[in-house]
Amino acid sequence: MAFVEPVTLRVRGVRLEPLALEHEDGLRAAAADGALWTLRITSVPEPQDTRAYIETALQMRADGHRFAFAVRDDATGEVLGSTSFHDILPAVKRVEIGYTWYRKSVQRSHVNTTCKLLMMGHAFDQLGCNVVGWRTDNYNFASQRAIERLGAQKDGVIRGHALRRDGTIRDTVMYSMRAGEWPEARAQLLYLLERHAQD
Repeated sequence: MAFVEPVTLRVRGVRLEPLALEHEDGLRAAAADGALWTLRITSVPEPQDTRAYIETALQMRADGHRFAFAVRDDATGEVLGSTSFHDILPAVKRVEIGYTWYRKSVQRSHVNTTCKLLMMGHAFDQLGCNVVGWRTDNYNFASQRAIERLGAQKDGVIRGHALRRDGTIRDTVMYSMRAGEWPEARAQLLYLLERHAQD
């Protein structure tokens, strides 16, 4: 039995469902909204690589290392992007949240906060995780700000850690949140979503 079992999560008009080959066209369209594959600090697939992107995610799921979701508008079914649990460590009850990207038209909306609320809630409340982690490119300042808004703590920087899509070597900024910090973080996320709903 896998630590992360297939599950569909939904709240506030956003639905996370297990990524599957049936999402190929929707994922390709989401990436095209803003030509997101041209950003050197993201893992968004190029249009012709969308199927391979999904197949890789499915293989990583089978291997127990990553569980990818398609992010959908719950009312229309439109694919908004993708996000994943990854670096899954059942023995210490730790997962990371990453491989996250959204079509340009929903960036800086309630979508990311809602997805994080769903995933963190599932990780801490259903899976019983002790720690949830995040990692991002040292030059992805928007991602770092978004992670810090969640209430995550910066653990440090791993220098010379990974290759970017353009072949350059990146430093990786690591963040984490412990289970005891989740109740306060959840309250803050709900507060942010309520404020957004009133705007």
